[in-house]
Amino acid sequence: MILLDCTLRDGGYYNKWDFDQNLVNDYLQAMDSLQIDFVEIGFRTLNNDSFKGGFAYSTDNFLNSLNIPIGLKNKIGVMINGSEIADKKTQKACLQKLFNTKSESPVSLVRIACHVNEFLNCLPASIWLKKQGYLVGFNLMQVADCPLDEIFKFAKKASSYPIDVLYFADSMGSLQSTQLKKIILAFRKGWKGSLGIHTHDNIGQAINNSLAAVKSGVTWVDSTVTGMGRGPGNAQTEYVILALENQRKHKGNYIRLFEIIQKYFKKMQNQYGWGTNPFYYLSGKYGIHPTYIQEMLNDKRYNEEDILSVIEFLKIKGGKKFNIENLKIAGQFYSGKPKGKWKPDKLLKDREILILGSGPGIKKYKLAIENFIEKKNPYVIALNTQSNIQENLINARAASHPMRILADCKDHINLPQPLIAPYSMLPDILKLKLLNKEIYDFGISIINQKFKFNKSYCILPNSLVITYVLAVSNSGLAKMINLAGFDGYSSDDPRSEEMEKIIKLYNEQPNTIPIKSITPTKYKIKTQSIFGLNF
Repeated sequence: MILLDCTLRDGGYYNKWDFDQNLVNDYLQAMDSLQIDFVEIGFRTLNNDSFKGGFAYSTDNFLNSLNIPIGLKNKIGVMINGSEIADKKTQKACLQKLFNTKSESPVSLVRIACHVNEFLNCLPASIWLKKQGYLVGFNLMQVADCPLDEIFKFAKKASSYPIDVLYFADSMGSLQSTQLKKIILAFRKGWKGSLGIHTHDNIGQAINNSLAAVKSGVTWVDSTVTGMGRGPGNAQTEYVILALENQRKHKGNYIRLFEIIQKYFKKMQNQYGWGTNPFYYLSGKYGIHPTYIQEMLNDKRYNEEDILSVIEFLKIKGGKKFNIENLKIAGQFYSGKPKGKWKPDKLLKDREILILGSGPGIKKYKLAIENFIEKKNPYVIALNTQSNIQENLINARAASHPMRILADCKDHINLPQPLIAPYSMLPDILKLKLLNKEIYDFGISIINQKFKFNKSYCILPNSLVITYVLAVSNSGLAKMINLAGFDGYSSDDPRSEEMEKIIKLYNEQPNTIPIKSITPTKYKIKTQSIFGLNF
């Protein structure tokens, strides 16, 4: 049984492979105490388009600067991405830039991670690497989507090359035990050498799948400390070593591993948030690359309904391979020409508008806001379902995000006000749920950096409900927009920057209706005191 820990390589997706030196020293000592079979210490790559720490490149000079224990000599590995060497014309030149001979390097094992479409072109690299003296592994990704006969063909082809271990990855973290056994059997028909597995924990099955694989003949198992790794993470080293204790020749000492978990990794896990959750579970269930989830969880501009909407989009359109452009497209929930039936000018023309946000200022200044409404008689639009102001003082509510509308559907049905929403453009399931609700159907289209106001629809830079209501007010030819409860976020919160961009873009449009806040706000907009407006 061979255990390979790839914490610094896979965990680097969270901190750009820039690990604290004390952590690295203690981690290497812990791996030595465990008598781990291999430490895959990082990537080795020629790509350099942004700052990344040393473990993204793992050059020989960098590795020689580390305090690698004697016990880990001949146990250090690196991984290269198959995409860098898939071109046969440049493959050898690329490898020559990446690697010295084994005698000149602290690296013993080189693994090549390949998607199925890169695998065959990358196989000849094993010949060159073996000549330099390295152990060679191949990690075949996303095999769960391959027909079993194709897996057999890949395995058969690999058997013609000097490969020491052939890995497969449960890339989406969604394999079930029966499927896992079939994949291993298909590999075994064409490959008689060592077989390894790299599991992801999307649906909480990384450990179980690793153990099931061992029972089916897999002899190399990957893991990371606390599961640290891209997306939901991997099988956890601390559990793998306990579960496979009886299969190991050298059991090692666990104390230092448990120490570094408490000293470093629990803190980092709280900071970065790896580990499975319902969003990763859904990504595994629907075959969506976990990086989509990781990117959204790390970006405060995405709330829960945004993430669920993107998952729903990628579930239909496909998201097995991560592409940042796909994430941007998936975030735009309305496609096709905008359409609507309601013309807001019939209600809003030449009127003042009061938009009620959900910030704490609504509660704090509740009585003053209600007094303002009673005296000035603005047309009051509450965003979504917030209900801190007397219901009889609210004229309408607005919602523009499909998942938010779905989540709030029951509330909207019970609330007395009509709902301003792009009803004609909503999914049929939502239309049915809102069938008996009074709807002001105002259409929407999302185009980056675009504001356009038409009689029954708008074109906006995003689907935020505040942006939508600004458009409704302008299409309705209102004379003034007042905001209450738009307190704002801290300066380092991405939502603050996004709102400022919206306000700036809005103000740059010709003839837009003036905006002012009547409760305290951090945004750069004109502000007046609600108390001074109540005379």
